[in-house]
Amino acid sequence: MVRHASPTKSPAIKVTVTIMLAVAIGGALWVPIYAHLLPKLGNFPFFYWYQLILVPVTAFLCWVSYLLLRTEPAPSAHEREREEARR
Repeated sequence: MVRHASPTKSPAIKVTVTIMLAVAIGGALWVPIYAHLLPKLGNFPFFYWYQLILVPVTAFLCWVSYLLLRTEPAPSAHEREREEARR
């Protein structure tokens, strides 16, 4: 069976992914951004609700990065069943 080389992604996509992941990591590591007590949201100081918002934002950026870098589409359920039937 011949395996073809996987298609490479353009440099623009790689730069975009790098920037998105740098924002996600930098948002947590750059402490002066969120080391404040005010503004408060209810009884929670800014530090806590910033961190609570950062978690889903980081997860979303990682998911988008994965989608941009993946080389093959995910197999559908029908294709998986056909693959299992061949074995």
